[in-house]
Amino acid sequence: MRRALGEVFARPEYHWVERRNPFLWFTKLWYRAMDWLNSLAGDHPTAFTLLITVLVIVLVVLLVHMGYVLWRILQPTARGPAGATPGAAAVVLDARSHLARAEELARMGRYAEALGHRFLAVVLELERANAVRFHASKTPAEYVGEVRLDDAGRSTFAALVASLYRHLFGAVPCDEAEYLEFGASAQQVTRGGHVLPA
Repeated sequence: MRRALGEVFARPEYHWVERRNPFLWFTKLWYRAMDWLNSLAGDHPTAFTLLITVLVIVLVVLLVHMGYVLWRILQPTARGPAGATPGAAAVVLDARSHLARAEELARMGRYAEALGHRFLAVVLELERANAVRFHASKTPAEYVGEVRLDDAGRSTFAALVASLYRHLFGAVPCDEAEYLEFGASAQQVTRGGHVLPA
């Protein structure tokens, strides 16, 4: 009998090895929480009812908030281009308005912001000359790679982008002299005959 039992229990299916469960701590915590809730329901039914009511209210508030956030995120997409204001595209695509805005910001002493509008005016003027294709989602560095200018023009344009990144995105202070130098370089790019024929 002892030999038969030894042979049976020597089989692999009777070798019990404690397996490591990575979620064991969470399982133990869950069971402790359930035990606590059960004891709370038995010992203090009013407190248990109040706790469940508060948790349900919190859950409803979270669901409403998530629904509102999703609605706000998806709302412009659902409206599409028809929901845009009629004059918005004209403001984005008008180089003169960006130049005027740059000058206005420069008069207020906000030179770094003025550089951004001055650069947009350069890009829009280059687009009008068929040297680059403007798109609102492009970064200034992307224009350097695709602009059709001669070597001197491309070098000046790349210096404009480097200056823009340094002051507008790198938060290096910009003064009036640097703004005027940026404007002079911008004029050199757009009016210096650097655009290559298409």
